[in-house]
Amino acid sequence: MHEIFYSSRRHFKILLLRDKLQVALTYNSKPESKTFLEEVPSFRPEYLARENKSDDLFAEWDSMETVHALRNALALNHNVHLIEADFDAFDKLRRLRPDIVFNVAEGFFKMSREAQIPAMLDMLNIPYTGSDPLTLSICLDKVRTKEILHYHGIPTAPFRVFDDVSSVDDSGLSYPLFVKPVSEGSSKGIYESSFVNNLEELKREVERIKNNYYQSALAEEFLNGREFTVAMLGNGDDVEILPIVELKFDGFPEGALPVYAYEAKWIYDTREKPLDVFDCPAKLDAELENRINETCKKTFNVLNCRDWSRIDLRCDRNGIPNVVEINPLPGILPDPADNSCFPKAARTAGLSYDEMINKVLHTAIKRHGLA
Repeated sequence: MHEIFYSSRRHFKILLLRDKLQVALTYNSKPESKTFLEEVPSFRPEYLARENKSDDLFAEWDSMETVHALRNALALNHNVHLIEADFDAFDKLRRLRPDIVFNVAEGFFKMSREAQIPAMLDMLNIPYTGSDPLTLSICLDKVRTKEILHYHGIPTAPFRVFDDVSSVDDSGLSYPLFVKPVSEGSSKGIYESSFVNNLEELKREVERIKNNYYQSALAEEFLNGREFTVAMLGNGDDVEILPIVELKFDGFPEGALPVYAYEAKWIYDTREKPLDVFDCPAKLDAELENRINETCKKTFNVLNCRDWSRIDLRCDRNGIPNVVEINPLPGILPDPADNSCFPKAARTAGLSYDEMINKVLHTAIKRHGLA
């Protein structure tokens, strides 16, 4: 009896080991300085010089603290391999051939950067978490996103796009306006100066964006209502909306613009002195909550988001929530002292950081038919 029992236990252990997946974690980590760019192979050295003009160059990339927190969460159930999304990533992925990739890589350069690792994985036929290259590229292009939203009747603020100062024309727009680069994340290029009240200020911001970010500027009518961010988990009709987060601007420093711009995100709001500006769950009446939920679900599915995403909304003068931005690679800082909205919503829903990360992975595992 003892031998049979032992054999059964041993067989059970083997099954458990076989259930462990080989998971690769693809990421970009913040370098210690901009001199990192001097080592980047490029046929256009002048592009690297231009990139160095931007003070917020690496704002989208993760700290190693976040990377290690992700690794530790995934390693609770699986074997984890770290793969930095650099110029050797394709060969590393081709040799390793993991069962699935947990992808948080922001990529290098230009509007396709968030799609670079997923495109490699599609070519190698390796499953991965999150949205595909097309959705990632569209969501990073704020103009294309707004055009799609408008086509599907999803509220978004009226806007114009300007390639340079000579093309600036404010006809058809009502001030104040908010001006930002068309393809940046993590509030890159969005400062308090982005809030403009006249044509002269509009031209100034378009010129700043062109000179510092080498891309077109998006000018949209400023929405002066309540602002929310909505974390989502799942796919299709089964997508789950986590407790809604509201940004409360009365907690900003005196005189600060009521916008979660670069100054608020990276200067006013620090781990040592965090801003007390987030309510989660947001205090909402049933009508507004339903409208936010419906808008987010429709946006998520219209843009073919997968597994997870975070959608930012702001209400217009009539109290209607307008989609401001879609983040299919949401920020996930692990320390509760940091104001990171997706983990904040997950904690309110009763999920620890580790549980949140593994729920994203398991959602992708199910979608890929690996369960």
